[in-house]
Amino acid sequence: MVVFVLNFIKQTPRKLLINPPVRGPETEGRVRCAGLVLKESAMSVVFDGSPLKAMQSPHSHTAPAALSTQELSQEIKSFISGVDAVQGRKLSVREHARCAVRLLRLVPACRGAVLEHLRGVYDEHVSTFLHNLETEGNASSGATSNLEDIIQEVHGVLSEFIRLNPRAWAPLVSTWAVDLLGQLSSKHAGRRVAPHSSSLNELLQLWMSCAATRSLMEAYSQCLAAMLAWCPDACVDALLDTSVKHSPHFDWVVAHIGSAFPGTIISRVLACGLKDFCSHGAKDQGPLVEKGSRVPKIGSVVGILGHLAAHHSDSIRKELLRMFLESLAPSTPLSPSSSSTSWEASPQLRRAAVPFLLQLAAMSPNLFGAVSSELVELLRPAVLLQLQALLQGLPREELDNMLGLAVHLISQSPTGGARVLRFLADTATPASVIISGPTPSPHEGVREGCDRLLQMLLLHLHKLVFNRSEGSDVGPFGSASSQPQRVIPFLEELRSHVAPLCAETLRLERKRHLWLHQLLCLLSVYGGPSVATETLCQLLTQARNPEELALAWQLHATLSSCMAGLVPAAVAHCVAQIHTHTLGWRQLRQLLLNLAAALQSQEEEKKAAAGAAGSAAGAQSSMAAQIGSAVSVHLHDFGPLLLHGDPAVSHAAVRLLSCSPLPRTASPAHLLLLSRAAVTHFFLALRRRGEAGKTGRDVGQSGEAVSCSVLLLTRFAAYSALTLKAILQQLVEGALHKGNAELFGGQIADMSGAPVASPSVSPDLGASLLDINCRFGTTVNFSGSVWSVFHAGVIGKGLKPRTAANLPDPSGVIQNIQTLLAVIVQCCSSSSLNGSQSPSDPEEPPPINAEAAKVVAVTLVENVCPDVANGELSWPPEEHARTTVERDIHIRRCFEAHPVLFPLLQVVAAGRPALCYCSAVLRGLLATLLSHWEGSREASSTDSPWHLQASCLLVSCMGEGQLLPPVLANVHEAFAHLTPFEVRLLLLAVWEYVRGNGPLPQKFVFSSDKGIFCRDFSRDGDVSRYVAPIHSVLHKNIDRLGHLCWRFQL
Repeated sequence: MVVFVLNFIKQTPRKLLINPPVRGPETEGRVRCAGLVLKESAMSVVFDGSPLKAMQSPHSHTAPAALSTQELSQEIKSFISGVDAVQGRKLSVREHARCAVRLLRLVPACRGAVLEHLRGVYDEHVSTFLHNLETEGNASSGATSNLEDIIQEVHGVLSEFIRLNPRAWAPLVSTWAVDLLGQLSSKHAGRRVAPHSSSLNELLQLWMSCAATRSLMEAYSQCLAAMLAWCPDACVDALLDTSVKHSPHFDWVVAHIGSAFPGTIISRVLACGLKDFCSHGAKDQGPLVEKGSRVPKIGSVVGILGHLAAHHSDSIRKELLRMFLESLAPSTPLSPSSSSTSWEASPQLRRAAVPFLLQLAAMSPNLFGAVSSELVELLRPAVLLQLQALLQGLPREELDNMLGLAVHLISQSPTGGARVLRFLADTATPASVIISGPTPSPHEGVREGCDRLLQMLLLHLHKLVFNRSEGSDVGPFGSASSQPQRVIPFLEELRSHVAPLCAETLRLERKRHLWLHQLLCLLSVYGGPSVATETLCQLLTQARNPEELALAWQLHATLSSCMAGLVPAAVAHCVAQIHTHTLGWRQLRQLLLNLAAALQSQEEEKKAAAGAAGSAAGAQSSMAAQIGSAVSVHLHDFGPLLLHGDPAVSHAAVRLLSCSPLPRTASPAHLLLLSRAAVTHFFLALRRRGEAGKTGRDVGQSGEAVSCSVLLLTRFAAYSALTLKAILQQLVEGALHKGNAELFGGQIADMSGAPVASPSVSPDLGASLLDINCRFGTTVNFSGSVWSVFHAGVIGKGLKPRTAANLPDPSGVIQNIQTLLAVIVQCCSSSSLNGSQSPSDPEEPPPINAEAAKVVAVTLVENVCPDVANGELSWPPEEHARTTVERDIHIRRCFEAHPVLFPLLQVVAAGRPALCYCSAVLRGLLATLLSHWEGSREASSTDSPWHLQASCLLVSCMGEGQLLPPVLANVHEAFAHLTPFEVRLLLLAVWEYVRGNGPLPQKFVFSSDKGIFCRDFSRDGDVSRYVAPIHSVLHKNIDRLGHLCWRFQL
């Protein structure tokens, strides 16, 4: 055969071999055939041992009869010249193709030239196919049908050869088929009917409907299936090389082959890419010309895996992770069944696997995203040690490049950033720090590596954040930069993890909290005002001690230079969370306590600013001042928290409001709302203090809540006349309210002032109409007339039962009364309200403001006796009291039910002349006392303890309020030594004096020296006629009252 081919070549004209006539694609194959026949004939024995063995197999397709030497020579001549050697006419495309197929069957050594010639046949078929599509089927399709049977015949021959001798034919046919597919795809990509290269589904449908490309695809698939067992790399290498040359027009082939052989293609593509990556990175790469002529296949690897990721992402993820773990595992000898070209057996390839995977991830975010979610989970201590051992053998420059690439990948990772950050922080945390969770302490070398990687990441993020928009700074709140800023995926993903990051930062673990705090600063700058506000708000909400709260000051100090109005925005954000009930009660309480701590430490920070740490203290003081201003703006939003159902939140709210600066201007509605909430909280605090004293729990906290409430009321009262009046009115009303009466030793009374019996004590009177009639006050009111209505009982049922008094704890009652009086006195003593002057002696308490005491007096009268007119200041004769018996009894019962009334009268008396406005109440109470002492048949006044005490307190208050001269104001000192009748005589003298010298405010003159109003009794006439009964009683009881005679001298 070799001799025959050599003779044929010798007989062929040299001109025909070198410069064949240009007749079409078949001439190109003719030229190549002449140079390849000799080479292929010599190699035929290597492939199959016999040139005609395949043709003569019984499994071949209807093999033609063997040709003689002359006939075979004519076939070769016809194939080379394109002219029928017998008839001398030019062969048609179909006839020439038939000749090539016969040669392929009979002379397999000519396969190179035949396959080269068939490229033109396939190209002709494809051109005709696309032309018919472009002309919408109007043109004749005869050529297509003629060539289609040739293509089917070629496909059958190649398929039979591959099946019978795959080792000889599969590598050759696979390379030829995939290269021809790439050439056809690129050549006809610009045709009108060809879809865009990005439309893979449409491209796949177009090319698979063409017989030529479909035949090539099936031939390559058969070769790949045959080569999987012994040499898949050669087939995949051809695919990669063609993908590099003809991408993106070749992508549809990759997508189809990958879908047909996903596992094989993925693993072999990665293996081939790794080998190419390693060879390009090796130092001993051979000549420069050869090196320059090669193109790295990693881009093609990325493209192929990217196409397969749409439907085989799970397989890609598993294969990438497997390659990573296999590269770290110790080397093992290959099994006999494994491929000799497996990359696991090469130490050089194993060392290059990790850099190769990093490069893949850098070139394809989709591939990185597929493995990043599970990669962190795989990095257990054993794997980390293996990775450290692998990286230790790398040169310093290569290691730095890998770390820089890893940092770049992390910063550009759109998902899993929080998990990666937590892993790095946990691994880089020193062993002396207790890490939450089951994570064991890492190896020191691993820890140092993660520490370095984390610091490089922070530095890289710092550069990205501050260089992403050149020349533009982060503007103040409400301003937007006009320049578009680059997105940083890592920080973008962390924007939704601000709260967990703040929680981790506040754990104050060594070095760890410094990293996270720096990251929070970068995240705040990157995210702008919204993220900065959220971060500061989270720190203020979650900080539990001054050390943790200091991180908020540090964050503000860092961001204040590039963001204005951060603190007001953070406080406004906190208020919005309060309104939407986003915060739990624990978080709300901590937020309020932290804001209060910031305000309370403002004075200390100002003092510290003059010391060594002046700059830091000054920054903290500045932030505290801004917090105070912001809280004062939202004071009406924090006010309702005083009435929060949780005592801890209520306590935190009163701490904040008690130290917060008050706004310069506020609406009356907000002021009244805050005043009512503060007063209500005051009584709640008193109740909680009493309960804590009984149980012995939270005594200190409840006492602090009362102190803060008193301070808050005092500051509100000093704010304006409106708040002073509202607070005093509500304090008096609240003290007399049935819900708070027991706090001050009182009892719940009905409208008549009589104590109300509990339901278990009250008898069932049956009829509902009788129940209504028994409610004294639902009947007709006869006040001011000569009629008086009494309710002593029900006929047939006896007298009304006396309610058993439920005596509270005396010490608690006294403490509550003292607290109430203290807050009222402090509110009434504010010197900034009406211009009252402070006393000359600074040790003396400030005088009670007359206008404030008047508010207390008027409120007291309105609550004790609502039907009293404000003009009833003058006293009628004692006999006139019979017309107001009902009202007087109601006043006495109110004083019996509310022991706090007498201390309130003493406060009013101290603010002269405010006691004048209580004239009706004093007159009614004195009238009932006169009636009692007149009807009393006891031997001594001490047998009526309440009346004796009431008489003494009444006269004492009238003397303190200068309604009585000193000689009459001292008569209460003798009441305990007298009989009831004698007490009546002295009280009657008091009545007569007040009736003759009416308690009018006009009789008081303001003393500028003392800063109070005083009364000049010398203008009221002779007082001796009112003192005569007193002297008579003294003379009668000189043995017991001798020591008091000096008190009644004129």
